[in-house]
Amino acid sequence: MVQHWLMKTEPTSYSLADLERDRTTGWSGVRNYQARNSMQAMKVGDKVIVYHSNAAPPGAAGLATVARTAYPDGTAFDKGDHHFDPKSNPEKPTWFQVDLAYSAAFKRFVPLEELKEDAKLKGLLLTSGKAMQLSVQPVDKAHYERIVKLGSS
Repeated sequence: MVQHWLMKTEPTSYSLADLERDRTTGWSGVRNYQARNSMQAMKVGDKVIVYHSNAAPPGAAGLATVARTAYPDGTAFDKGDHHFDPKSNPEKPTWFQVDLAYSAAFKRFVPLEELKEDAKLKGLLLTSGKAMQLSVQPVDKAHYERIVKLGSS
């Protein structure tokens, strides 16, 4: 069964346009246990909303699919990488990444404020409480489809 997710990225670090150019990428650098656990639950073919955080304005930019399930995140072991984690052990990794494949850019960027105001998106984790901080979060199918519709209009 296909699951639906939202994954945040800072467009100045890696944007949807970068993913379109590269076609696939390893989604590395996630350092939150709950977000890591979500990535470990992902399956090939799961659908992903790519969300630009720390943007003006932040919002949903487009779509990707999971192309490879969770595997150890090598940036955790690389002392030269800003995601280096000295406590992470290559023999028993703490941090994981998945590979994403580009699917499509939205016809229209959907700003966070619009997502918050849409009654059909009530309960969306992105707009509720602490979960809004997570860089990787599940999205129920109805919310996913609503965001896709908003981005397609």
